[in-house]
Amino acid sequence: MNPLDAVTPLDGRYAGRTEPLRAYASEAALVRARVRVEVEYLLALADLDATPLEIGESNREYLRSLYEEFDDADAELVKQIETEGYGEYEATNHDVKAVEYFVRERVADPELGHVIPWIHFGLTSEDVNNLAYRLLVEGAVEDVLLPELELVRGVLADLAREHRDVPMLARTHGQPATPTTFGKEMAVFASRLGRAIGRVKTARDGLQGKLAGASGTYAAHVAAYPDVDWPAFAREFVEGLGVEQAPLTTQVNPSDDLAELFDALRGANKVLLDLDRDAWRYVSDRYLGQEAAEGETGSSTMPHKVNPIDFENSEGNLSKANSDLIFLADYLTESRLQRDLSDSTVKRNVGAAFAYCLLGYLKLRDGLSKVVPNEQVMAEDLDATPEVIGEAVQTILRREGHDDAYERVKDLSRGQRVTLEDFRDLFADLDVDEETREELMALTPANYTGVADEMVDFLDES
Repeated sequence: MNPLDAVTPLDGRYAGRTEPLRAYASEAALVRARVRVEVEYLLALADLDATPLEIGESNREYLRSLYEEFDDADAELVKQIETEGYGEYEATNHDVKAVEYFVRERVADPELGHVIPWIHFGLTSEDVNNLAYRLLVEGAVEDVLLPELELVRGVLADLAREHRDVPMLARTHGQPATPTTFGKEMAVFASRLGRAIGRVKTARDGLQGKLAGASGTYAAHVAAYPDVDWPAFAREFVEGLGVEQAPLTTQVNPSDDLAELFDALRGANKVLLDLDRDAWRYVSDRYLGQEAAEGETGSSTMPHKVNPIDFENSEGNLSKANSDLIFLADYLTESRLQRDLSDSTVKRNVGAAFAYCLLGYLKLRDGLSKVVPNEQVMAEDLDATPEVIGEAVQTILRREGHDDAYERVKDLSRGQRVTLEDFRDLFADLDVDEETREELMALTPANYTGVADEMVDFLDES
């Protein structure tokens, strides 16, 4: 398809950026994952002593090749079985049944024909679907989203260490406040993102799969083989796919595990949204300069502009991602009685939410790679805002026993312009010892940063 004809930007304008998710979020990927579940379930049945099903090693390799070597032609055949029919199979109008018939078609020969009655034995489509989705979600998070989050954190950590001692005016409530360093502020974001990444990993490791039949009772399995411990069989099978077993369910896996993962991703995205907006402001205040790409247009009418478009793009995509993640977490955890089908169409949008996450991470990293702290502007801003040392002055005077310290500094500085000379005139009139007076005289906004540079080292502990 020509990207210009795409309905959404994910497969159009941003198709190149979202391509890594196709292996986990496309319809073909879902079909392949369903084939994997069907095949592995068939092999697990053959391993049960209770069943007469026997599958030799060479046939096991062949069966696994159905999903290991699954290609576009296979995906198209499954779709044809679903929508048009194929050979002896009429159109199913059911995507999982089409997968069952696809596997049947691939084993329809004398050597493997005996396995056909055992394909999809005792299963409901949700048994296949919920496991297939967990395989895809786990892979997308592990192989695509987490590596990008780690790269962003690495860039932030590098910025923090490189610029740990570059003083910068802080702002609280939008007003000039106690100075900090640029490196320390980047370290804050790196630390927050590190904790958020940890929560995503925990949620990823907590994904749960269900294999318990049409109402979650193993009824069909027990009817066929009442002496088999089917819950134990299901636990071993589900854990063999790399996810935990959800032991108590209705027909559907209730998706509380997915909701926890979506919420963890949303938390990581919130950290990055905060960073996007701060970076945008730092560019606006000229604290951050941007490298201009040769030939790139910043504004269609103002030639001088280098806009913070990467941070803006990231902000937009992460906001869209979080909106989708909230919707998915809310919707997928509810189902009428033992099953309704509304979740089926909703789950197909998980890949889109992940794609907006990915775009946000990539664009943010692009933005961070182009910015350079403008130390001169930061220094000029500090020099122009000497009132920020007022906190230090009144704290030192409190130490020296002055009970009106706060009020004296407030009378000097609040709501009016003040210079360092004004402060030094105050210091000259104070009833303090000379050592304290010299300590006060040495104060400047640029050197009033506490241990901000040393705090960057806390990144090594997080």
